[in-house]
Amino acid sequence: MKERLQGRHLITLDSWSKQEIDAVIEVSSELKRLRAMGKTMDLLKNKTLFMVFFEQSTRTRNSLEAAMTQLGGHAHDLTPDKMQLSHGETPKDTAKVLSRMGEAISIRNCFYNIGNRYLNEIAEHADIPLISMQDDVYHPLQALADLMTIEERYGRNLAGLKVVVSWAYATTHAKPLSVPQSQILLFPRYGMDVVVAHPPEFPLDSTIVERAAQRAAESGVTLSFTHDMEEALEGADIVFPKNWGGFAYFHPFNDDQDTADAMRANLQANKGWRLDSRRFALAKRDAVVMHALPADRNNEVTDEVLDSPNSIIYDEAENRLHTSKGLLTLLVGGAG
Repeated sequence: MKERLQGRHLITLDSWSKQEIDAVIEVSSELKRLRAMGKTMDLLKNKTLFMVFFEQSTRTRNSLEAAMTQLGGHAHDLTPDKMQLSHGETPKDTAKVLSRMGEAISIRNCFYNIGNRYLNEIAEHADIPLISMQDDVYHPLQALADLMTIEERYGRNLAGLKVVVSWAYATTHAKPLSVPQSQILLFPRYGMDVVVAHPPEFPLDSTIVERAAQRAAESGVTLSFTHDMEEALEGADIVFPKNWGGFAYFHPFNDDQDTADAMRANLQANKGWRLDSRRFALAKRDAVVMHALPADRNNEVTDEVLDSPNSIIYDEAENRLHTSKGLLTLLVGGAG
């Protein structure tokens, strides 16, 4: 498996086999266990990861940079203003140059209708692994950490779990579709039944939904959609309250005032889409709440729920580190 994954790109987990994903989780779990025992592993000694961020990041930047440090390597924290990207350097030239200088490239570019295409163009010309740190369509690193966290909670057999991915109101910023889309593509492959709740104004991409439905059918599970959050929450085992699509619903996206006003009106019309303790009580008594973070507290989800014993958001965030270590070990080739 090490040889199969060495040098691979990761833009979406949907292009990886379940066996390959399992291998990453297994290596991640072992590295987490070793870290808990105080053992260090210089599996990536003298290796370099280039991290290119077009947007801000807390968990993604720090998990990857810490992963490289803890494995004996080094990560460069780059932004367009530090590179010739700001002067129009092409993806091909960027990919070719960085490929001559290090062992992996990772990029976050969530600009709507731009990010995924940019990452694919980099991958086409890169001679080293390209890792998506999130684009406008997918967030594979978050989905990996979510899966690891769920398996830690429920074991490897996840068949029959009911997962609710629910849109929630937020005002902090327009959040991409990439997290929920990655979740609905991945979770059915592991036997989980997924319910997506969202207002009509904030759908997921129809192409992704169609592909996720195929994945669910292949696995013999259900993927369903509702415009009623409370209906979705009935009997849930896992709940993800998450805002998305404050910009992507409009095709093509533009910055004119009419579009901004329409976006604002749609958000305000759905201000009641919040996970509070009353709604969370509709889920199973031992249900857990998860969130990719940053959460728009008391808009998406109340403090009472997010800070409750049922919340495993910090376990989920920590696992961003361990899954980054497992992934880098396999892709960059440091495994023994």
